[in-house]
Amino acid sequence: MTGAASTQSMTTQQRRAIVVLSMAAVAAILLVVTAVAGGYRINLTLSEPLGLWRIIRLHRPVAIDDLVFICPPETAAMRTARARGYLRSGSCPGGVAPLVKTVIAVAGQHVEIGVSMSVDGRGVSSSSLAQRDGKGRPLTPFPSGIVPPGYVFLHSAFSGSYDSRYFGPLPASGILGLAQEVFTYVP
Repeated sequence: MTGAASTQSMTTQQRRAIVVLSMAAVAAILLVVTAVAGGYRINLTLSEPLGLWRIIRLHRPVAIDDLVFICPPETAAMRTARARGYLRSGSCPGGVAPLVKTVIAVAGQHVEIGVSMSVDGRGVSSSSLAQRDGKGRPLTPFPSGIVPPGYVFLHSAFSGSYDSRYFGPLPASGILGLAQEVFTYVP
């Protein structure tokens, strides 16, 4: 092979590589856009199993024991949670990812928070309060009280979950839909 033929061959190989990589990048972008538009999300938090989830539009009022995706409002508690790394980056207000939590109380129900939690006098399993987070920083429990109209109280049984025990009830208007596991695992 002559020097010119060798150079031309390299250029052709480089072009092919660029075309293949470009097509792969476009396919990956289209896959991500389609997944997000179809309601698919990846959960990387330890509040529920890690992996691929789907948001199912809710065509009824939210109910006790619904596992939901919810965007938290921009509050001081959420800004602190973001700064401490409890919340991942995402498309909700404040640039955070939706939370995946179970609704344990709705408007009008009384939530009691002590060593653990109860709703209308019934104990909530796996609801012991932590005094400190995984890095030793203090955690302040939310005061007990009645869930106000238009709000929900959220919980996750996973150890170390940052939920309504610490930030209180959230507006039900932030609910994106029911959370459905697609391909998940518990680490």
